Order: sequence, then C-alpha cells, then structure tokens
Amino acid sequence: MSSPCCGASRPVSSKKRKTRKQKNRRRSDTSLKNMIRISGGTFLMGTDGDEGFPEDGEGPMREVTVDPFYLDACAVTNADFAKFVRATAYKTEAERFGWSFVFHLFVPPNTAAHISQTVVDTPWWWAVDGACWHRPEGPGTNVNNRWHHPAIHISWNDAVAYCNWTGKRLPTEAEWEFAARGGLNSMRYPWGDDLEPNGKHMCNIWQGAFPEQNTRADGHIGTAPVTSYPPNNYGIYNISGNVWEWCSDWFSPTFHLKSASVNPTGPHIGQAKSMRGGSYLCHDSYCNRYRVAARSANTPDSSTGNLGFRCAQDA
Repeated sequence: MSSPCCGASRPVSSKKRKTRKQKNRRRSDTSLKNMIRISGGTFLMGTDGDEGFPEDGEGPMREVTVDPFYLDACAVTNADFAKFVRATAYKTEAERFGWSFVFHLFVPPNTAAHISQTVVDTPWWWAVDGACWHRPEGPGTNVNNRWHHPAIHISWNDAVAYCNWTGKRLPTEAEWEFAARGGLNSMRYPWGDDLEPNGKHMCNIWQGAFPEQNTRADGHIGTAPVTSYPPNNYGIYNISGNVWEWCSDWFSPTFHLKSASVNPTGPHIGQAKSMRGGSYLCHDSYCNRYRVAARSANTPDSSTGNLGFRCAQDA
C-alpha cells in the first residue's frame, strides 16, 4: 500500500461495535441533478514528472480511454449524507467502531486530555472516541454550520452504501482523473500548471508549516464549502484539495503496467482502496498529492477527518 500520506488507517485488530439492523432502502429519486455529463475520450493518465511519487504508481504516463459517464459536480455534503441517514437509519463505520481519526489541532482541549492513541508514522492523527460524520471533532462538536461542507469520516464501505441508496456508484480512478483534468493535457492541476495563478488560491490545501501552523491564507483551516473555488472546464468543483475522494478501484502501484487501456477498473482484489485529490492537509513540504495524477490508498473500513467522496453514474 502507498504511504499513508496525510491519512491514517484503522488497525486490523479494531472491532466494530454491534448495532441494530439498518434499513435496506433505495432512494426513489435517482435523478442526475447536480451531476455533470463527461463525454469521455482518450487522455494521458499519470505523470512522468519529477514531482510525482513513483512508489505510488503515478507513472508512466500512458494513453487511457474512458466511456461517457456522469460525475457529481461536488463532493457529497453533510446535508446530502444526512438525507441518506434519515431515510435508511445508516450507521457509519466510525459510529460502529466508536471512534475515528481527527487531526490533532482540531481536537477540543477537554477531549485532547484523554487521547491515548495516535499514529506512529503520522502522529498528527489522533483516535478520538465518538468522532464521526456528524461529530467531526468528537463529542460536543457538530456540523450545524457545515451543511455545505463535504461529509467526512466516511469509509469506502460507507461511500458505497450511499451510492447504492442513490442508484449510483463510485468513479474509477481513470474516470476521476479524466474528469479532474477538465480537458487539459498533462497539466498538474485541474486549472493548469501554476498552483496559484496570478496569486489566486484555487484549492483548499495547507498553508504554512505542516503540521503545526496553518496561516489560512486560502481562507480555510479545515474543510471548505464544496463550491468554494471555481470549477474546472468540465464544471467539477474542488476536485483537488479539501478532502480525499474514494474511488472504486483496489489500489496497486503496478497493476496499471499491464491493465487494459480502455475503461480500466484496477485489480480484482486488494487490501486498500484508491483515493484521489488530496485534502486540506496536503502541503508541498510533505504531501503534494493535490495534483491530478497523484494517488493514495486506505483500507475500506478506515475513516479520517479529511476523507469523503463523490458519486458517478453510467451515461
């Protein structure tokens, strides 16, 4: 599996708490509202640039073709996820495990005093009891002023459950990257090669000295509303930065070397699922994976305060 980057994985020894059976309902409205039709085509996927992480399987750059599909213009928001929960009584894996990973600077002081578990390789991630999508920093916190922010603490399994309810699915990595590029050829970001064209912030990433000091120069210290920055040429918002987004593929740093070049879907099995886009914690000094070719992975049951998703649909 790739470096945990600015994410953290749930320990294999973790056990879910028992919960009552969830309603197996499917949403009656499966409209394409707020989705963008992507025409598909052939593009150059990956990168051969020096800024890439070869160990993640970003390269070599290769021609890939995808069929037309639909993609959410924005990441799934707290408001969206709340509708799903109300309709199905769904409990996320963070709720069933009883905890999730929260970035250390966001943990309330009264909660921080009782933290006993951190991640060795990424000590800025603290395991907070009670942290979940509607209590993003743990007990005493809520999303009342963040309904238009992306839902976080969402595992891959949670994202799939939401997609099943809507009659949609998660995008493949190839679809995600094709949409993120917005028709631009071999550029680093959805808007071009310059991270801050004319000094303008185009995405929500870390500003300052990671992981202790964030200047908020881009206007945000945690998640940002899902339409905070201009969309790319396809009308896709905030696909770089803000939150990592789950894809349907099992992660492999080498499978693409021998996989099909038309509608690739990744390996049939694996240990971790692919994530794309980077998050508000990414910084050039540690993790510049907010580039469109960058990728990372996490186990399907893991959840963190910078991990969300958006849905796709066949065209």
